[in-house]
Amino acid sequence: MKNIIIVGSSGGNLFNLGGKDPDRLLEEIRIQADSAGLEITAVQFIGADESMDNAKENKTNARLWAIDEEGNFVKSNKERLIGINQEAKLLDTKIAEKIDQGNVDGLIVLSGDPEETNKQVIDAAVRGQIPIVGTGGTSMAHIASKGANVISTSGTTGTTNRTRAVSFVTALSKKLAISYKPILGKHDEHMTTGTGLKNINIRGIMMSALPGFIAMALVLALSKIPGFDPLGDVFDLLIGALPVMIAVIAAKQVSELDEVSIVAGVIAGVLAIDGGIIGGMIAGILAGLLVRFLFGKFVEWRFPMTTVNIAAGGVAGLIAGLLVYYFIAPIALFIGDGIKELIETAVAFNPILAGAIAGVLIWPAIIGGVYHAAILPIVLLEMERTGNSFLGAVDMVGLVMVAAGINLANIIRPRDKGEAAVAAPGFTINMGFGTFVESAYPFMFSNKWIFAGALLSGSVGGALVGLFDIRGTAYVPTFTAPLLANNAVGFIIAMIVPLLIAFTITLIVNTFHKKK
Repeated sequence: MKNIIIVGSSGGNLFNLGGKDPDRLLEEIRIQADSAGLEITAVQFIGADESMDNAKENKTNARLWAIDEEGNFVKSNKERLIGINQEAKLLDTKIAEKIDQGNVDGLIVLSGDPEETNKQVIDAAVRGQIPIVGTGGTSMAHIASKGANVISTSGTTGTTNRTRAVSFVTALSKKLAISYKPILGKHDEHMTTGTGLKNINIRGIMMSALPGFIAMALVLALSKIPGFDPLGDVFDLLIGALPVMIAVIAAKQVSELDEVSIVAGVIAGVLAIDGGIIGGMIAGILAGLLVRFLFGKFVEWRFPMTTVNIAAGGVAGLIAGLLVYYFIAPIALFIGDGIKELIETAVAFNPILAGAIAGVLIWPAIIGGVYHAAILPIVLLEMERTGNSFLGAVDMVGLVMVAAGINLANIIRPRDKGEAAVAAPGFTINMGFGTFVESAYPFMFSNKWIFAGALLSGSVGGALVGLFDIRGTAYVPTFTAPLLANNAVGFIIAMIVPLLIAFTITLIVNTFHKKK
């Protein structure tokens, strides 16, 4: 194990780019250091309540972070900055002694103060010529002027806690000739750098994007109210923004590089608007993959971290966006339109039959895990054009209302003691938020008649959706769902009927069960 120490402060510009959260900043460095086999043996970090550019010793509050014998980061009580600086100077002397004893292999400086609070450490590092990496243009320039062995330095603009930590540890590991793979993914899963292909999850992207589609549906509903006609233009803007939203989510999930990937996703998404949400998703995935690749290469080539972030995010987004803009968008739009036209053709051929089949199959689909992977993306594709969906309406009547009916019956006449307490929260969420259909599973799986009743109720609800030619959505409070549909009265009928059927069947089953 090689030993490193961390000194510095929350800084001026650094404060706005992660420095105001010292716990996370230090933990990011520890995660990367662990991956390289570097042990943090000393810490002297001052975290102020405001940027050091505006801080005043007698008015600004601050804490001092250190590390205990077990390797845990610890912080002092909050005091005025003038008192914390005095404590820091005492710790500065102790750490300098450790450097002079030859027990330190590297130094990380974060917006340090080489003339005051970090003077002893920096002077000791100069004497021992230990490698120094850090951020903060002014402080690092002063450190270098003292003759220190600065092997990597960068400003803070455009960086994040994670990208800075990767830069620091990359430089130190190369200097110390040790192996290091940056940790870019979820820390608890210890995902390392790679292509990012394993992070592609279409279902996860679509689920994360759902709030945007619901917002669009709400705007569409409001635009139909007299006096709110101008919101129709807002609806059109939101439709154009959907590919950008999808691209940002996809890029962030694939690359896991936070702000860098968000920027890449926005650039790629804007260029992919003509490709619809499929084009946006492809652009975002490509941007995420390229961000990971370029970020790793630029760090390996020892670019300054500000340049790494700017170049990785900007270039990745531009390349991905241009590929979709010139080559993929027409194909993506064709596929998306084809899926939507296929749904419309099936509905036009026999709307009642199409609705009934969709309603009876939607329960097996969600139970088997197919719903979120296949049906929800189709719902969102439908909503991209009109703001509501045929399958979205079937979702509400065939899943949500059926689950609500089953739960309501178990509240009024439960089969066994305690089932009412289980059903009540489910019914509340079904009706209040238009989701959590899984709450009916315990009752459906425990009795085949209730399960059959759910299928029958869903089929009837779907048939009514076809009969009234309804386009709507789920994932909204049930009392608002008709307002978001193209046929409010028809949707109310299509919602009430399956709820009553599921309720009645479940109530009858529970009654016979209690008699037995």
